[in-house]
Amino acid sequence: MKSFLVPKEIHFSEGALNYLSNLEANKAAIVTDEGVMEELGFLAKTEGKLAEAKIETIVIDGVEANPSVDTVLKGKEAMLDFEPDLVIALGGGSTMDAAKIMWTFYEYPELKFEDIIEVASIPSLRNKAKFIAIPSTSGTASEITSFSVITDTKKKIKYPIVSPEIVPDAAIIDPAIPATMPPHITANTGMDVLAHAVESFTSTGASDYSDPLALKAIKMVFEYLPKAYNNGDDLEARERMHNASTIAGMAFSNSSLGIIHSLAHKIGGEFHITHGLANAILLPYVIEYNYQAAEAKFKSIEKSLEIDNLADSIRALNKKLKIPSSFSEIEGTDYSKEDFEKVLARMSENAHQDPCTLTNPKEPTVEDMKILYKKSFYGE
Repeated sequence: MKSFLVPKEIHFSEGALNYLSNLEANKAAIVTDEGVMEELGFLAKTEGKLAEAKIETIVIDGVEANPSVDTVLKGKEAMLDFEPDLVIALGGGSTMDAAKIMWTFYEYPELKFEDIIEVASIPSLRNKAKFIAIPSTSGTASEITSFSVITDTKKKIKYPIVSPEIVPDAAIIDPAIPATMPPHITANTGMDVLAHAVESFTSTGASDYSDPLALKAIKMVFEYLPKAYNNGDDLEARERMHNASTIAGMAFSNSSLGIIHSLAHKIGGEFHITHGLANAILLPYVIEYNYQAAEAKFKSIEKSLEIDNLADSIRALNKKLKIPSSFSEIEGTDYSKEDFEKVLARMSENAHQDPCTLTNPKEPTVEDMKILYKKSFYGE
């Protein structure tokens, strides 16, 4: 039996943040980043809306770009002290991912991180609090999904945590928030949307319910991402990309993903490469690897976009967005080719064991993962 799960409520379009003013709760824990939401004024706006509803608040900030197990455990302790009946994640995908697992450990303080790594191993939530997600970027779609990605900094591995329990109760999709994103973040998060949609559409877990959403998101990214990148003040493009992110999330949360994400999770954990950027670089290489195994699906995408070659069209889109074609071309990195070769075998093995590998249209070997890493690192 298959299921299709999304949040009970999705509030979208400009002004959606006003939803907070009418909530019924006593205490809300707002989980946010290392200062961006505060600097841009959205944290104060969120606190203000909750104050209108007479809800007491606490802010748990400091969530880093790749949220760690330590960050999650600190958040758990803050929630145990405050005892909220509402948890609100305000920020990018990292913030929402961290907040989901803080919430899990707040409800079950005795759990260890190792207890929730297996798919669907999180016990029933909402015993103490409900969960609302407010995304600041148009990319990860964590506001809509059953996924969270947490990094074990000691093992240098990103773990995708998957459970229907962590699908938020409500998502607030207000385009005024991502309108503040700079071009490079717009590009990286937008390509994350594309990776979600392409992998959902070609996943072995795809269905009649997920396919229309995934295909719609793909078309929206190709149309609106260049516009949002070139003109951040184009509010229509911002809103459509914010919607595309959530639509793609609705698709992949129910179909799962593929080895673009398996590979991105592990190289991101090793070298601190942002997730969207890793996905953007890997996309064309993995599409070429998977093409024959899901040829009908890829041809359907190409027909819908009126293009001849999806991988080449994504390479052209990356070029427009000033995204490098290989990992070795990323500027400002602190890793070398020697560093890459040193971890390649371990990284390939870990990527092969990633849960997203299970629904890839072509069953890969560890050697396949190694070859894909080499191609995407050296630009072969």
